[in-house]
Amino acid sequence: MAVTTPSLSPSEKKHWWLTNRKIVVKYVKDARTLIATQEQSEIVSALNLLDAALAISPRLDQAIELRARSLLYLRRFKEVADMLQDYIPSLRMANDDSSYVSSDSSSQKLLSSSSSSESLEKDQIFKCFSVSDLKNKVMAGISKSCNKEGQWRYLVLGQACCHLGLMEDAMVLLQTGKRLASAAFRRESVCWSDDSFSLSTIPFAGDTTNRPPPPSTPPRAPFAESENINNLLAQIKFLLRRRTAALAALDAGLYSEAIRHFSKILDGRRGAPQGFLAECYMHRASAYRSSGRIAESIADCNRTLALDPTCIQALDTRASLFETIRCLPDSLHDLEHLKLLYNAILRDRKLPGPAWKRHNVRYREIPSKLCALNTKIQELKSRLASGESGNVDYYALIGVRRGCSRSELERAHVLLTLRHKPDKATNFIDRCELVNTRDLETVKERAKMSALLLYRLVQKGYTSLMSTIMDEEAAEKQRKKALQVAAQAIQVPKTNQHEMMNNKEDKLVTNRSSNNNVSVENKTTITSTTVNPAVFQGVFCRDLTVVGNLLSQVGFNRPIPMKYEALSC
Repeated sequence: MAVTTPSLSPSEKKHWWLTNRKIVVKYVKDARTLIATQEQSEIVSALNLLDAALAISPRLDQAIELRARSLLYLRRFKEVADMLQDYIPSLRMANDDSSYVSSDSSSQKLLSSSSSSESLEKDQIFKCFSVSDLKNKVMAGISKSCNKEGQWRYLVLGQACCHLGLMEDAMVLLQTGKRLASAAFRRESVCWSDDSFSLSTIPFAGDTTNRPPPPSTPPRAPFAESENINNLLAQIKFLLRRRTAALAALDAGLYSEAIRHFSKILDGRRGAPQGFLAECYMHRASAYRSSGRIAESIADCNRTLALDPTCIQALDTRASLFETIRCLPDSLHDLEHLKLLYNAILRDRKLPGPAWKRHNVRYREIPSKLCALNTKIQELKSRLASGESGNVDYYALIGVRRGCSRSELERAHVLLTLRHKPDKATNFIDRCELVNTRDLETVKERAKMSALLLYRLVQKGYTSLMSTIMDEEAAEKQRKKALQVAAQAIQVPKTNQHEMMNNKEDKLVTNRSSNNNVSVENKTTITSTTVNPAVFQGVFCRDLTVVGNLLSQVGFNRPIPMKYEALSC
């Protein structure tokens, strides 16, 4: 049996509307009072009141603004982005199939409500005379209310996008908010009288005091908020300039230059949002991979996955790195994880994370990637079944050449050990601004686990390569020792032969010297015995005397007698 609700009379309906309006106004007023205390517990209570007010009146702009600012104060940036995701420029441009438009014209159309968007579109049309424009100015001066509906979204959403790592969106939103605030201030100054307009109402850049607004103007944001926005814009521009230079160097093939720029962002003293750091770690991992530094690239992939476990590019890159060094079990593990992620995407029919989160892959590419991934997994399983798991290329992992010396290996190992100690694995989180501080322990646990696995792999590679080098050195020593023994064995016969030849020569020389001595002695004996100079001189003189006597007796023309010829001979 159907239950019929009694129809209400017009007076009762009016009374119901007035009652609810009073309740909503009371909730908003109480919430504003609680927010003014700036205490976290009071702001949480204000959020409950605002939720109750929005349940009654979902389109009340004051309640939406207070709720967004309360969430921003509590650092619940994801909730702010989820609440205002329809106004994020990159998300709107990704959803629209239109061509690219400039940031100025697009940002002015994104964050305003229906009425303000219609007024902006009307303002873009050239008119010689607009009655509606004149009416708006007159009514603004009479009602003394120059706030446009929805303008607060620029500053609130811009700050939330900055803390979420959406730097380009944050820069567009904050710059547009500053420009519209300046335009609103100029429009407000037209409506002021001479008495209400004074120098004290103009926010100078160097003024740090919170002066109250004039009575004819509505409450404006304090100067502290504008100073905070200026600081955020300066930081955003600095980080974007660094990243642009690093990406340009990476595209040009200057990998060391790209690594240097990314390291200035990641290792600098200034903190950065979680999403932006994860993106920079992924880009630096690509630069390390291109330069051949496998261990450094794996470490950056580990940090990326610690900050963002659903990063498809990091899982794919780390799996290919493990396959490069033939560490097939770890590569297969990453590919299986990536397969589960693809299946979850196809099941949910959307990419992981909120709608405003950036991804390097589109949803329509997932089916083809899943087919290729299944083929790759089957190939790795067949390679593992054939016994290819133990042949890891530790040379490429540590970054040394084949046949390196012990000193080169020790130097590379010391550098890797100092950089990738598990105790230092969570140091990068200190420079990271997490979106949710409750995820701090989870992020640290993921970082420690992945760093410990890499450290163990490096230590195992060092042990294996050091044993190989020691075996090669022992083999080299053994070979040199064998060569020395062989050389000594060949040198011994030659030495003996030389000694024998030397002995023979010594004997010959000795014999020759002995013979010479004998002959010399004989000659000396003969000479000393037979050849006496005094005797020889006497014999010669005697012969000359005989010859002279014969010549004197016979004469010079006569022949010598035979007996004397024989005697003379």
